[in-house]
Amino acid sequence: MRSKLLAATAALAAALGAAAAIPTTASAAPAAGHAKAHSQRVCSTPKAGFAACDALKLVNDQGAAVNAAGSAVTPKAISGKTPANIQDAYKLAGLSAGGRTVAIVDAYGYPNAERDLGIYRAQWGLSACTKANGCLTIVNQTGGTKPPRTNVGWAQEQALDLDAVSAACPSCKILLVQATSASFGNLGTAVNYAASRGVAAISNSYGGGDSADSSYGSYYNHSGVAVTASTGDNGYQGASFPASSHYVTAVGGTSLTGSSNARGWNETVWSGAGSGCTTLNAAPAGQTSAMTNCSGRAMADVSAVADPATGLAVYAPTSSSSSSWAQYGGTSLSSPLVASVYALSGNTSGYANNKPYAHPSGLFDVTSGSNGPCASWCSAKTGWDGPTGLGTPNGTSAF
Repeated sequence: MRSKLLAATAALAAALGAAAAIPTTASAAPAAGHAKAHSQRVCSTPKAGFAACDALKLVNDQGAAVNAAGSAVTPKAISGKTPANIQDAYKLAGLSAGGRTVAIVDAYGYPNAERDLGIYRAQWGLSACTKANGCLTIVNQTGGTKPPRTNVGWAQEQALDLDAVSAACPSCKILLVQATSASFGNLGTAVNYAASRGVAAISNSYGGGDSADSSYGSYYNHSGVAVTASTGDNGYQGASFPASSHYVTAVGGTSLTGSSNARGWNETVWSGAGSGCTTLNAAPAGQTSAMTNCSGRAMADVSAVADPATGLAVYAPTSSSSSSWAQYGGTSLSSPLVASVYALSGNTSGYANNKPYAHPSGLFDVTSGSNGPCASWCSAKTGWDGPTGLGTPNGTSAF
């Protein structure tokens, strides 16, 4: 699966540089084909009872961010989707969250989160989102102000999540909850804290081995809150928890490119998007075995851009003290995007994962592409399919 993912993201592009020296334009999609550009996981493979973040960064063979020529980056351009691109592609421009909050749950600390978010939002002309103005809150898993120890990989995940929410929903408030470790117990404790704060949505851009809801599902069981989870970045893989939970909206991934069609964009299955079927948990309301060929819970429910080669421009840490621009993707990107759409909808009563099944016409159906050789859960088709679920946001009506 790893080689398949690398091949799928061998399309180019990421460029970064000092924020003060970067122009205010970015390429919507980089040129393709350079062998030295590939995606790199920023979190290590988890052991049992733990999760790994699903963020992917475009790098060269030496692990450095690359520009459209596949060489070392220069401070001349930012490569990747901009907030304007995201809002246009998913028809979110001009919508307001009405004071609602998106919570982001990740593991470990990120000491420069507020600073880096400020640089990202200033670059694209978004309003400031700070602790002082009440837009940004950062706490540990129990709501305290003492942060966990720093982990650069998970900090890159947090940067991606913060920037993704800002891109899709600049008016959203953000609650960042940092778990002590990547164990499901600690991550779940962080989810429970977030749910207790009256948030509209909680994004979980991580996953581990499949699990029954009887083990960890209570952490994600929050009626009245839209809980989203990434389906993973290894293509067809069976199932990943918490995306396999009955209680969450499982978010798959697409490749998003500009087009001359009426929408202005084209989406296909991203070959790395996770999908699968689990018999450990029940399907959400509206998802039937006739639809999915799965007697239990099938993934995904919906999707958004996740291909790192068509991913988001992100200002993220490169060490515990320094940060720079690079291009990121993975279903770590699609989960906070969909969480933001739920917040914009303002309609999170009951279990939010049921809503797209009741309103599929409010989605862009993805009908081409595949993430593996399996018969039932790998290839796009009209209506529901494994990698992209029912489709991607077309405004907020499906949510």
